[in-house]
Amino acid sequence: MNFGKFKQSLSGPEPPPGIPVLLQSLWLDAKGKWKDAHELVNGLEGAKAYWVHAYLHRKEGDSSNASYWYRRAGRLMPSCMLQKEWEEIVKALL
Repeated sequence: MNFGKFKQSLSGPEPPPGIPVLLQSLWLDAKGKWKDAHELVNGLEGAKAYWVHAYLHRKEGDSSNASYWYRRAGRLMPSCMLQKEWEEIVKALL
């Protein structure tokens, strides 16, 4: 799957079958289902999971919690728009 197809899938009612959980989380987030997106990544381990978790807390507006997760992911909190970071993460995961 490429980025264009992933974005097209947002017009559907469900995430594309077989995509990894981190992409499912970002798909749900894009559909306005932040809580569901967070539940999928909460408790997952690894730098990529921490990055998604950080992004979600940044979007939530909880910058101190986001900072914690960015540190765990080995990243600095970005100053770019949320949509740009969302796209960057999706592309990195595809």
